[in-house]
Amino acid sequence: MITTLRESKATLSALVALAQSGEDVIITVRGKPKARLSGIRARSATNMSGWIKELKALQRKSGTGQSSHGSRAILDELREERC
Repeated sequence: MITTLRESKATLSALVALAQSGEDVIITVRGKPKARLSGIRARSATNMSGWIKELKALQRKSGTGQSSHGSRAILDELREERC
């Protein structure tokens, strides 16, 4: 499916559902393709466990897994930096 940026803003939920079902959605700006929305494959249990181990190691390394606020604190910091 090909859609414009304006149309995709109004119908994002439907476009995500299409992508999830396996259809690629091409988003255009002024008639030129700029982005593609596609579904992701489900991870198997073995792939997921490896991904979780990698994530935990990354959290230990960066210290983000220790905070009780976690992602909220990171997002707040990023928002403050933009102002």
